[in-house]
Amino acid sequence: MIKVLVPYDFSETAKHALNFATGFYANYPGVEVTVLHVIETPINTGMATMGGGLEAAPNYESQVYFMELVNTRKIQLKELENKFGGSNFNLKTKLILGSVFKGISESIAEQDPDLIVMGSKGASGLEEVIVGSNTEKVVRTASCPVITIKAETDVSKMKKVVFASDFRDSDDRIANRIKSMQHVFDAQFYFVIVNTPGNFETTRESMNRIRTYVQIHHFENIKAEVYNSLSEESGIIEFADDINADMIAMTTHGRTGLLHLITGSIAEDVVNHAKRPVWTFRVK
Repeated sequence: MIKVLVPYDFSETAKHALNFATGFYANYPGVEVTVLHVIETPINTGMATMGGGLEAAPNYESQVYFMELVNTRKIQLKELENKFGGSNFNLKTKLILGSVFKGISESIAEQDPDLIVMGSKGASGLEEVIVGSNTEKVVRTASCPVITIKAETDVSKMKKVVFASDFRDSDDRIANRIKSMQHVFDAQFYFVIVNTPGNFETTRESMNRIRTYVQIHHFENIKAEVYNSLSEESGIIEFADDINADMIAMTTHGRTGLLHLITGSIAEDVVNHAKRPVWTFRVK
């Protein structure tokens, strides 16, 4: 059984992600789609004077609002189950309380999904540098592929997919994932290397490496491209824009901690700034 996890916060981008996931598997019996909603647990900030000192006191107004929110979300999730009740796939919902990223991470570890589909609003400025989004954190840490969605996307019209890589890694797992995408989408795949001033190589070198990768893994119907840009992130996005691609696919090394702060992540930057869906897969 194929298991798909859709983190869902009832935003427009979350709705787009759910529509993508359900459209993607509309004709696939035996697929289980789990819609996960995490409600942040409220922090008790009320203070009251008791016995001459300050002690924490319950903020009853917040507690009432929180309980109403929980009940509302339960009803809304049940409505989603009813909406997709007659589908080929099996849709179920899950509601948990606590930190959003922790809740998603624990659900990933517990359910071991084959794919995560989630909305992304993107981030900029200080938020992007210091905090990042929950979507970026999932992209960085998830052990399965993640598809991020920002706008309404018609799965049936996915005809051009860009796979950006340096094609130095011949990991069979990645190649098999890309082949699976080829089969599902029936789209034209563009294998592209972005050539930058800081990491320059000749077009011949780049093209030979793509051809070697294609031959090793027996890919068919691939267009090989070399694209020049000031950075890999901008080059991937620009190339996808230039050919009007429907999706970008790439791998990430999932760096965390100090290494992530120093080196950053090309995949996370693309997820953050690309306007089209991005498929990512963390490699060890």
